[in-house]
Amino acid sequence: MFELHHLTAQDQWDWLQHGEVSPAELTEHYLSRIERIDPQLGAFVTVTADAARARSAGLDAGGPAVPPRTAALWGLPFADKDLYDRAGVPTRSGSRLLADYVAADDHDIVRVMDDAGGVSLGKTATPEFGLSASSELLGGQVTRNPWDPALGTGGSSAGAAAAVAAGLLPFAPGSDGGGSIRIPAAATGLVGLKPSRGRVPAQSGIASIAGLAVGGPIARTVADAAMLLDAMVSPTGLPPAHPYALRAPDSPEGAFLGDAMRGEGRFQLAVMTTSPWDDAQDIRIEQGIRAGLDAAVIALTGLGHGMEEIALQRSDYPRLFTTIWKASATGIPARTPAQLELLEPVTRWLVEQGRAMSAETLLEAQAGLLAFERSVIRQFAAYDAVLTPTLAQSSRPVGWYSTDDPELNFAQQVAYAPFTSFVNVAGLPAISLPFAVDDAGMPVGVQLIGRPGGEAALLSIGRQLERRARWEHRHPPQW
Repeated sequence: MFELHHLTAQDQWDWLQHGEVSPAELTEHYLSRIERIDPQLGAFVTVTADAARARSAGLDAGGPAVPPRTAALWGLPFADKDLYDRAGVPTRSGSRLLADYVAADDHDIVRVMDDAGGVSLGKTATPEFGLSASSELLGGQVTRNPWDPALGTGGSSAGAAAAVAAGLLPFAPGSDGGGSIRIPAAATGLVGLKPSRGRVPAQSGIASIAGLAVGGPIARTVADAAMLLDAMVSPTGLPPAHPYALRAPDSPEGAFLGDAMRGEGRFQLAVMTTSPWDDAQDIRIEQGIRAGLDAAVIALTGLGHGMEEIALQRSDYPRLFTTIWKASATGIPARTPAQLELLEPVTRWLVEQGRAMSAETLLEAQAGLLAFERSVIRQFAAYDAVLTPTLAQSSRPVGWYSTDDPELNFAQQVAYAPFTSFVNVAGLPAISLPFAVDDAGMPVGVQLIGRPGGEAALLSIGRQLERRARWEHRHPPQW
């Protein structure tokens, strides 16, 4: 039976534009699904139903105080990742430490989504402070994979991915500091795009340590991801306060949407099955994931793209990244022993390790990662995109990650997703595409890594693969 959530986000926007459905009707459809389905999945931590209804009614009524009907996301539901403030709504960041925190103002990305005409339905779940690839918390809920609720979704944009995969949202904004968009997108059969550092003004990465964390879209289709990226890249209501942000090229169809819809071009590609973590850990790509990657190589060469095999030069990346990841946790507002006790074990380990390191150690790691960034860009320079698995392992069962040994927990995260964090360090764009399905019926994601500012090529190639695989027609069976 056809339902509104079976439409792509683009189709829903078209229906809204032509009056075939109203913002209020679309909002009510998704709120009803959230109420019925989300207790089984844990994608949302807060549902702001009253505010969503008021917002959608205001869009219906029109007027100078609301975005015009032509706004990029007019009337489309979404949800805020629970790392980012929305005034009057709790921002718990997946932590017991912030159980009572209610934001007084909006984060820039919240303003961007609102100015584009979107309707926020609430907050999506995240691991504590976005620092983990696990989707379960000792002090909070578990976010379950819509394809198999016994499995997790990965993180940190765990709730966003679960909500889109289960048809609780048409798409969702996420953020990615080490794979946090691409990991859950791969685990739940979605398209997840991490833009270049500086591409999204409100979440450019430039202010974060080592430039790691950027904002980007999670969606069912390449075009939907491009549609959301266009809205995030070209905010209409913010002053030009982000002078370092890259700007997308002008296009009558939208900066990236045209590339995603046309899916044209032939490109020089490379495939890589080694990771920068290989010298530090025993990284093994599961058979079903390797089969999906091999199928993508066959498809891409069949489409006329050039393809070579490459491997990154050996480096001190594991030590350098681990140092920076620990340092990134030092700003968490837990100072007293009682406050530290409220943190997840792996978060507390990161905080304590980061605060114990010297300034010299931090500066050496930053310099080392800058050299690594330049080296990766140089090694990839001959290629329009580099193909890798998104994950090395299939979705992990709920309860798989260690809860009493934080170093083991961290190592498990690396073994699960060894191909994502180095892309953040290099500041490059990357897209995870749900190209294949394994023998258990679970989605298998492949990752394309582009040149600096090379999102258009990734979207074009992604659309070509989408035409082959037709993953937009795959849905978790029970939702």
